[in-house]
Amino acid sequence: MGAQAWTWTIVGASVVLYVAVAIWARARTTSAYYVAEKQVSPVLNGMATAADWISAASFISMAGLIASSGRDGSVYLMGWTGGYVLLAVLVAPYLRKYGKYTVPQFVGERYYSKGARAVAVGCAVFVSFTYVAGQLRGVGLVFSRFMGVSVERGVLVGVVIVLLYAVLGGMKGVTYTQVAQYVVLVTAYLVPAIFLSILLTGDPVPQLGFGGRLSAEGAAVLGVEPGRHLLEVLDGIGRELGFGRYTGGARGHVDLLASTLALMVGTAGLPHIIIRFFTVPKIRDARASAAWALLFIAVLYTTAPALAAFARTTFLQSLEGKPYASAPAWLKSWERTGLASFVDRNGDGIMQLSADPARNEVTVDPDILVLATPEIARLPAWVTGLVAAGALAAALSTATGLLLVISASISHDLVKGLWIPRLSERAELSWARGAAAVSVAIAGWLAIHPPGYVADVVALAFGLAASSFFPVLVAGIFWRRATKEGAIWGMITGTAFTTLYVHWFKFVRPDLDAPAHWLLGISPEGIGTVGMLVNFAVLVTVSLRTPAPPQGVQDLVTALRYPREADRAPARASAGLSGRRRG
Repeated sequence: MGAQAWTWTIVGASVVLYVAVAIWARARTTSAYYVAEKQVSPVLNGMATAADWISAASFISMAGLIASSGRDGSVYLMGWTGGYVLLAVLVAPYLRKYGKYTVPQFVGERYYSKGARAVAVGCAVFVSFTYVAGQLRGVGLVFSRFMGVSVERGVLVGVVIVLLYAVLGGMKGVTYTQVAQYVVLVTAYLVPAIFLSILLTGDPVPQLGFGGRLSAEGAAVLGVEPGRHLLEVLDGIGRELGFGRYTGGARGHVDLLASTLALMVGTAGLPHIIIRFFTVPKIRDARASAAWALLFIAVLYTTAPALAAFARTTFLQSLEGKPYASAPAWLKSWERTGLASFVDRNGDGIMQLSADPARNEVTVDPDILVLATPEIARLPAWVTGLVAAGALAAALSTATGLLLVISASISHDLVKGLWIPRLSERAELSWARGAAAVSVAIAGWLAIHPPGYVADVVALAFGLAASSFFPVLVAGIFWRRATKEGAIWGMITGTAFTTLYVHWFKFVRPDLDAPAHWLLGISPEGIGTVGMLVNFAVLVTVSLRTPAPPQGVQDLVTALRYPREADRAPARASAGLSGRRRG
């Protein structure tokens, strides 16, 4: 079979599997819909969390950005993995002990205020919509290439698939679906990396091949002498074309640090990741889940730099100096999607690559590099289909997790928590599924009109999570003096600052999106770090100038932080909240 037939077969089989699992484990109660009845084992929850986490940005775009930007792309690796340390130490076990359904519910009760809960709902929906747009964009990229349709129509196909099983299954169905998706996506990522590692270095372990020397076969493919280090050759090719060293970078150190920290802190503040730790049976299982998730994530994340280097090497070798008339089939296939192009600037019919936009003749969207790698390297046709299925699994798994956050925020926190407290369980489920359906339609529109590459869009979502939720959650857990006024104004100012900064450089004045115009040299992708500091500063200042929280709230904080306190403390805290949730 050809690549397209293999793609239809593998992608079709995987989608049928996901829908079947969702139907088998579909949610029939609000507990099953929101937190999978808190019966998921730490290992399976770790695997589902990894699938929830390994989004289209990780699978499709991260290696492409590393391949195109070298060292500068390391911010995604360091930020997205380091964030799990913060999550496991500062957030996950404490919120699991709190034992409710959603992050806004915790914010509302910890800060004894319906107003704080409403602001948290707004932040959760805002962050999740920004993030889910990137995921559905990834789905659109997959279907665009392998179904021969536009990216926009590919997004619409993804919307239909998400509706088929996310709305029906709830958290229970999505959890077990994500376990299957993890197996598919990690297999799809490893297989081409192993093929390329063997081809170029003779080493079947991509992580070792990344730092290894070229084999005789690999040297012949690249036209250099065998025995040279892969990265040395890649640096040399880059310098010849004016790109600079692959192992170097152009981003300033301040921006590099700020962007990495924004991704780390954003990880610990993302509602769709935090809610996964509400699904385990015991408090200690939350930390165990974080450890398992980090292990499962590391399998892919340690492979990404190797795959990026392999892909960039084969990409440059397949195009530079070759006649366009005999261009590889993959380039012409991706040209039809509008994500790759050739402009013959000097009229010689030869493809020339250059760091200078005025001289460069081949433009390839970084988001397609992983998807195109099997074709670039001329791997077996079934590998192309497997990679397409893996990319689809990555995008769908995260999109469904985000949509559950949006639907839970609307149905449980907004409708039942603030508008109709006596809403029946059946009616609440209907609200949740209706909210998910409307949300996926809006997210689809956002995916068709994204502000940047998949990884860029996701990075912005992390900045918003860092500047909105992280300070409020950490202060709510570790500082009894934090007040509702401090939390509300902290979330508003942190989110507003980050949003306005991003909006200015990405939409109002994109011509100024350069280090010379950025605040302290920090890019929009890294400004979430400053937004987080603004949030913390406002939260602390306002809290110290407003009356201390009620004693019941302070007892709740004590109970969350010290497991050996009397078991009645949470009950006393909840009782102390009655009649005080105003603001």
